[in-house]
Amino acid sequence: MPCDPLPAPSDQPIAATPTGGGRNGATAPPAVVEEVLALRIALDQDLVGEVRTRFRYAAAAPYEVRLTFHLGRLDEADWVFSRDLLRDGLESLSGQGDIKLWPAQCPCHGATLHLALESPHGSALLEASRPQVRSWLERTYALVPDGSADELLPSDEELAELLAEG
Repeated sequence: MPCDPLPAPSDQPIAATPTGGGRNGATAPPAVVEEVLALRIALDQDLVGEVRTRFRYAAAAPYEVRLTFHLGRLDEADWVFSRDLLRDGLESLSGQGDIKLWPAQCPCHGATLHLALESPHGSALLEASRPQVRSWLERTYALVPDGSADELLPSDEELAELLAEG
């Protein structure tokens, strides 16, 4: 079996990159918030497994979060969806169609977040620690506060220049 490319889950976020540096030597705030969490997955009626999942948020794409499920093979499965969908799913049923999220209370694991994913290749029901997901999500809002994402996107003039060059 190939070596697992994801680091082991930890209580500390993975170092964000790039950090860069200003002219005066000051370090710029991280442009990415990333952490690997262990999610439980329902494999069968009575069988539960664990999937290490990278949660990633980049200021360059301020409205989205990316979950990368490492399946123990060379391939990985990425799901990209709205940061607001994840935020809302921590409090109540959120989403429709391919992605649904909702909070739950598990007697064995405490406060959890359920993620139901559907694709042409199949479906999955996953469970994450709600406090861990909330902590990670709060770091994304510290990087890009709610309501300020538009400031990070290119202006109409910048988009016109890019299209004219292309």
